[in-house]
Amino acid sequence: MRWDDLFADLAAQLDAAEAAELAGEVADRTRREVGLLGLADRLRAATSSPLGVTSSGLGTVHGTLLDVGVDWLLLQETGQRELLLRTAAVLAITGVGPRSDVPGGAGEVGRKLDLRWALRGITRSRAGVQVVLVDSTVLAGTLDRVGADHVDVAEHPVGEARRASAVRQVRLVPLTALSAVRSLGS
Repeated sequence: MRWDDLFADLAAQLDAAEAAELAGEVADRTRREVGLLGLADRLRAATSSPLGVTSSGLGTVHGTLLDVGVDWLLLQETGQRELLLRTAAVLAITGVGPRSDVPGGAGEVGRKLDLRWALRGITRSRAGVQVVLVDSTVLAGTLDRVGADHVDVAEHPVGEARRASAVRQVRLVPLTALSAVRSLGS
């Protein structure tokens, strides 16, 4: 009888030790997986969600997340204006739930769709924009060209088409100085 109790106790201790070891391994793997997540991975899972984004030069803006790239995010602001934000200028984001996309889930093609790619799309559209710099300077005009590390902004009055007679100056803006580009259309 006593032997049965002893073996039952030893078996229970072994089961408890195995359960504790498994729980520790699961916790370790979870921490490791979370450590591999990037901001874009978290944001891809929040597409179509209302967010608050605080960015240098811009302050806090609110809108619905439309898309995410490797170094940019696109919001639909209240009032139907779109706002392209450079991720490196983002200081904080609220409204993102606990879900995440898989680490690096954008794939090979998605990794090539960087900020310069997004800016080239705006350049092709010839749409009037506001360019917000990290120091809060706001430039109004049209994006002319996108280089390897800068964008050319043809400054002209809001509401006027980009014509040589309307352009006051063309300003080169290093991408590192860019906080956001806001559409002027509604």
